Amino acid sequence: MSVKRTSRAGTLLMAGASLAVAGLLAGCTAGGSESSTADNRNSAEENAAAGDTVVIGFSGPAADHGWLGAINSSAIAAGDSFPDVELRVAEGTNDANLQISQVETFVNDGVDAIVLLPTDGAALTEAATKAMEAGIPVINVDREFSSPFAARATILGDNYGMGVSAGTYICERLGGQDDAVIAEIAGIDSLPLTQDRSRGFADALSDCGLSVTNRVAADFTVQGGEAVTSQLLSAAPEIDAIWNHDDDQGVGVLAAIDAAGRDEFFMVGGAGSANAMREIQSGDSVLEATVIYPSTQAADGIAMARLIAQGKTMSDLYTPSVPYRVVLDAPVITADNVDEYIQFAFES
Repeated sequence: MSVKRTSRAGTLLMAGASLAVAGLLAGCTAGGSESSTADNRNSAEENAAAGDTVVIGFSGPAADHGWLGAINSSAIAAGDSFPDVELRVAEGTNDANLQISQVETFVNDGVDAIVLLPTDGAALTEAATKAMEAGIPVINVDREFSSPFAARATILGDNYGMGVSAGTYICERLGGQDDAVIAEIAGIDSLPLTQDRSRGFADALSDCGLSVTNRVAADFTVQGGEAVTSQLLSAAPEIDAIWNHDDDQGVGVLAAIDAAGRDEFFMVGGAGSANAMREIQSGDSVLEATVIYPSTQAADGIAMARLIAQGKTMSDLYTPSVPYRVVLDAPVITADNVDEYIQFAFES
């Protein structure tokens, strides 16, 4: 199974080819006249122009983690950026029952759309489905519902792709070293997102003949990251590379590495925190790369909710409606491109 990431140049070439084909199809009809395909699109200017005011309800989990805090703040900033959006923000919570009541309140208030990052996708599915049945489009962010009828659109980070990106980077750095010792510091093993990240990582390493030698799991906290990394370093006297799934717990991971005085390996992080990017910029850390898991997902959800509520399309696509499912990219950030991405980073 080949899982190598497509290069940016290759992606642009393929995109260009696809648009060229689309252009040909749009221009070729039985009568030789131009198709109306392109006419269904809103232009970027039309999308940016203020329309009828739409009321969007937003509910997300408690901001007890740097990435989650960035999710909430970026959603609010997105709402503020549109003069025709009234954003109603519910208090962040990790209580599924409270979040259900928040969705019910939005429905009773008759909002035009709901953007929801559920604390538990399965637990919020029924409430979201009822909102949809009431004619209110729901935009599902990050943690998926268990029914396709619970959301008009879903926007996700690419957990499997994160693992592929991290593994591909390590393969490129250690190519040909069949005996390389690769360590993995995962998040919470019971979560599907952690399982997806680990699966992508293993698949990418397998593609270049490598595999994970030592693996531990933390809990997405600084304390957990420090504790399991101390155990890992004690068990593995020599390591060539480490992938840590989460930059928030990475603060503890780096603390344990510093305390052990170890620097014979390089490390790749995950999520894209500002402190991780500053470590990369410094050039003095074992952390030399991190893989983005976008904290802009809810902000993108707000933008999509506005388009859907106003009956607009996505200006760069030929399809005459907003896509049902969007999966964001998981790029690798290194010293070569960190200056382009640090503006989007979140503080741990």
